[in-house]
Amino acid sequence: MTTLLILYMASGALLIALAIPLMHNKIKPNNLYGFRVKATLENPELWYAVNRYTARWLLASGITLVIAALFLFFVPGLTVDQYALLVLGVWLAVFVPGIIQSVRFMNKLSNRDQV
Repeated sequence: MTTLLILYMASGALLIALAIPLMHNKIKPNNLYGFRVKATLENPELWYAVNRYTARWLLASGITLVIAALFLFFVPGLTVDQYALLVLGVWLAVFVPGIIQSVRFMNKLSNRDQV
């Protein structure tokens, strides 16, 4: 279970590290890193706005992953499978709504530009 703790902690740290440059508009539109869909790649203003918004969710999901991994590691009686699934479930509870809300935010901004 210690290996999973290390993996989850490293993954959470990676998500946090990836979020910070996006939050500060340090990443230009590209095909490798960021919220890469046709609309954001074609419109730099939209790219930066959507990536700032999405980065907050990415940061929250990274922090959640680290906290869940640490907290659940010390819950007595959990099997490795239970631990793995619980941490993943807690992380998904933040990550999935973040993606959905980011798409909604992008669509809202895109629709506002078309009016």
